Amino acid sequence: MRIVAGELGGRKIVPPSRMPYTRPTTDIAKEGLFNVIQNNLEIGQLKTLDLFGGTGSISYELASRGAKHLTIVEKDEQMFSFIKKTAADLKINSFQPVKMDVFRFINQCTEKFDFIFAGPPYALQEIDDLPKLIFEKNLLNPSGWFILEHTPRNDYKKFPFYKAERKYGTTIFSIFINNKDSR
Repeated sequence: MRIVAGELGGRKIVPPSRMPYTRPTTDIAKEGLFNVIQNNLEIGQLKTLDLFGGTGSISYELASRGAKHLTIVEKDEQMFSFIKKTAADLKINSFQPVKMDVFRFINQCTEKFDFIFAGPPYALQEIDDLPKLIFEKNLLNPSGWFILEHTPRNDYKKFPFYKAERKYGTTIFSIFINNKDSR
């Protein structure tokens, strides 16, 4: 696993050999995803939230490309420790790691974000609840993006805030944009 581009581009990340609940986003899928993000958003201006942080790969990539406000949520103790150690090793000071269940975090969160990424375990029973919860809890700023990583068995095209999807093999990123006025 590596950081694809930016200030830390090319740095290799070596996650623990045993990661029971974690499936890192492939470098090819991550590179494609960040091409879309970089062509549509000013990463350096974003307040970001990474749900199901896993190895931290998405947040390292955001930090490498200039994001200054990064919150990452991971409940597994081993992966949470790995994220904190790796962020320190990479000298990423803008990280706010949170050790908590993602659904509990969503339900009690009072902050708003410009960019939210969720890369849940593909077998997660509640995966289809994530877009609904993000918008019900009003976690996105106006024009904010929510990206959900999933497999072809999930389809979000009929969701009200669905914008587009990008496919990389069996990995799909569904993009949702908060186009509602949040006055």
